[in-house]
Amino acid sequence: MTQAEPQAERQVEAAERRYAAELDFLAAHDTGPRPPGWRLTPAAVVTFVTGSGGERLRLPGPAGDLPAALEITAKFVGERALVERSVVTLAGDRGLLLVGEPGTAKSMLSELLAAAISGGGLTVQGTAGTTEDHLRYGWNYALLLAKGPGEEALVPSPVLTAMREGRLVRVEEITRCLPEVQDALVSILSDRRMAVPELGETVFARPGFNVIGTANLRDRGVSEMSAALKRRFNFETVPPIGDLAAEVALVRGRAAAALERHGRPLDVDDAVLEALVTAFRDLRSGRAEEGWSVERPATVMSTAEAVGVATDLGLQRAYLRVPDPLSLVPGYLLGVVRKDDPADQGRLLAYWDTAVRRRAEGGARMWKRLYELRHVLGEPE
Repeated sequence: MTQAEPQAERQVEAAERRYAAELDFLAAHDTGPRPPGWRLTPAAVVTFVTGSGGERLRLPGPAGDLPAALEITAKFVGERALVERSVVTLAGDRGLLLVGEPGTAKSMLSELLAAAISGGGLTVQGTAGTTEDHLRYGWNYALLLAKGPGEEALVPSPVLTAMREGRLVRVEEITRCLPEVQDALVSILSDRRMAVPELGETVFARPGFNVIGTANLRDRGVSEMSAALKRRFNFETVPPIGDLAAEVALVRGRAAAALERHGRPLDVDDAVLEALVTAFRDLRSGRAEEGWSVERPATVMSTAEAVGVATDLGLQRAYLRVPDPLSLVPGYLLGVVRKDDPADQGRLLAYWDTAVRRRAEGGARMWKRLYELRHVLGEPE
């Protein structure tokens, strides 16, 4: 896919392109001091991520091609203080590590921060197959054999490129990398330089360089970080969304955006989405909204999973003309909870026989209908 292709041809648009108008506006709106290498002031970065609270900001001088006033949309649902601490960390000499359960928008937050600070970040995706070359550099072996070691044959990692250009680099799922690969970051974060002995040179990081890492500390298949590497990061925990209404609004907004790419509206009632998100929150926390104890499944019932289910409800409604989206909720919930442990089917049934039943007996029509759909869940093997 080329740069010239229209936005409609992309399934996903990078944050720096999707919000280019807001970034340009904020750069002109806040002309205060910026940390070296930053495109926006720290205050403007926080506003970009958390929004302007419904206020239309006004430019201090002539607008030129920019709008004279603009409301900045909220892109991250969470504590403003968390965003502020993250921004301050990146302005200093330590890396930022966003930790938490899967699906809490750690990657999205890191992308937004990179877009505001560097105009887009370079990314390393951590896996068990990530090698030290992905964090340092490799070689084009055809050129290496033909011409020997030289700049032309060097294949810089995103980290090396970020050091040369003074940009942020994102290392996603850092704890999925093997420990010896993780430790390649220790000297980079400490010394802010990388030796390339084959070329007889050392690359020193330019102002603006820093590292944002993300990690799912309770997920399976992770490698413990060394104490030395931990000391090079400030840890910030990104918790699940605390407010039900805020989570419902986020799920609706993300699902509606996904349906928009299909040219369809999200034709699912708010009451259905609220019931769906409530079930996710109950099972995630192990406690119902009313305070009743609920057995937690092994699967992480994340907001991202709730968005996926809401999107599926909308797609099935749009393409298969299902008259009652609520009737689909138990089946999709079963699909989510059985991902890690088949025994979670029994835990979901127990949730139906306690929290769902008690709400149904309390007269809530939505929950009464859900309890009547218990048979969709089957019986545990």
